[in-house]
Amino acid sequence: MTERIEAEWLASEPARRVTAMLEEAGHQAWFVGGCVRNALLGEPVSDLDLTTDARPERVVELAGAAGLKPVPTGIEHGTVTVVARGTPIEVTTFRRDVETDGRRATVAFSDDIAEDAARRDFTMNALYADARGQVADPLGEGLSDLRARRLRFIGDPHERIREDYLRILRFFRFHAWYGETHGGIDADGLAACAELAEGIGGLSRERVGAEMLKLMAAPDPAPAVASMAISGVLMRVLPGAASDPLSVLVHVEEEAGLAPDPLRRLALVGGEEAAERLRLSRKQAARLERLREGFESLQAPGELGYRLGTDEALDVLALRAALSGREIEAVSRETALAGAEARFPVKAADLAAHFAGPALGEALREREARWIASGFSLTRDDLLP
Repeated sequence: MTERIEAEWLASEPARRVTAMLEEAGHQAWFVGGCVRNALLGEPVSDLDLTTDARPERVVELAGAAGLKPVPTGIEHGTVTVVARGTPIEVTTFRRDVETDGRRATVAFSDDIAEDAARRDFTMNALYADARGQVADPLGEGLSDLRARRLRFIGDPHERIREDYLRILRFFRFHAWYGETHGGIDADGLAACAELAEGIGGLSRERVGAEMLKLMAAPDPAPAVASMAISGVLMRVLPGAASDPLSVLVHVEEEAGLAPDPLRRLALVGGEEAAERLRLSRKQAARLERLREGFESLQAPGELGYRLGTDEALDVLALRAALSGREIEAVSRETALAGAEARFPVKAADLAAHFAGPALGEALREREARWIASGFSLTRDDLLP
């Protein structure tokens, strides 16, 4: 029985125009990778990737003739982004690896879809679909693995990892998103990741950080992160990190109705110099620091809400609950929400006639502390002069 996908993106005008551009010129046109995998799983699709036997220069020529916009985003590696009706579709020529160094590959173009499939990372990512939704599984393993939600490297895991060491992190990330998370991770893949974990040191911190954030955004990354810890990979990425509390945090989040948040989870997992090791943005690093300081502090829920706002206060309460093995208490949540709405009634101008310089700032802080301790009940008159 053949497999077929039906998806809105498959019938969209951009998809139809780009596939027609290739097929009408006598070339193959196959959607590949994430869009096919996710369509088969009923998951959202964000990007469309096509692969073809047409060489990149030919793709540029055909796109121009069809009134589409070709952008040579990676033409030396065979990739041309074709923009149709404002939608970018990456079109890449069939390829086979000639040489790899663990970070990038030297490729040769191919006319064989099976060669293209063999150079990909995981069996479930080596699935193709034509313009009519007909699915092709050139390696004969992708569909069965996808149906079982079984994440496996193509061929020898050691060889696939040596081609690009980032595949170690992708192994855990894809398992968290698409694998049977509670059915166990592939033993051969895990063993290869453990044996070759040292190769992570040669990757850019930006690439490592991007993978970790995607992993931590999964609905339940706890089993995958636990496997990272067992294999020694987590130690390579974040020395000092602890995976054990993560499963409790996921439960707390679910009970509290909190959406998965990678920074909230990173704050709990910890690790030395996480912001630098993962090359977080300044905004991300600042938030991570606030969350860590918040759950390590003695600030009451009301003060957390007042100082951090509703969302971050709830983040901190979730982190504290996970560490204590409990859910967020309703009264703590309500108090934090009340604190987020509270407004300190005293301004510097109210005290300027009585204090000056550093003494003015100290007087403001002292009154603010009393106001917070009162549960935000003291009035302006109570706090003056």
